[in-house]
Amino acid sequence: MAISDALFERSRKLAISLLRLESLVLIGLIIYLALLDAFRTKPLSAPLALAGDFIGLALGAIGLFACSISYKRGKSWGRAPAVLANLIALGVAYFMLSGKFYIGAIPLGLLAFVTTGACLLGYQE
Repeated sequence: MAISDALFERSRKLAISLLRLESLVLIGLIIYLALLDAFRTKPLSAPLALAGDFIGLALGAIGLFACSISYKRGKSWGRAPAVLANLIALGVAYFMLSGKFYIGAIPLGLLAFVTTGACLLGYQE
């Protein structure tokens, strides 16, 4: 039983770290999009679409961080949303691969795959 307890504890700590990293990546995307828009020479043709991106990214970052809090406290309410978000990210990575955007797809796919595994193994009842 000690091996499974050690695996659980490592997975839980890894899940906390990776969920927080994903949250920071989403915040970085918000900053990147804001800077990209700020230094644009032509006016934006769809400002509401950009606002929707900001809102979606912010909600995702908040949700992933909340899931990391759940893992830190040993509660179960953050497990399903964390796994679901990362399974969606795996689908996005696959879509990126089919578009031959390897520089984005490979890191996203690896991060989502490892985080999904850590989230699944990092919770015990």
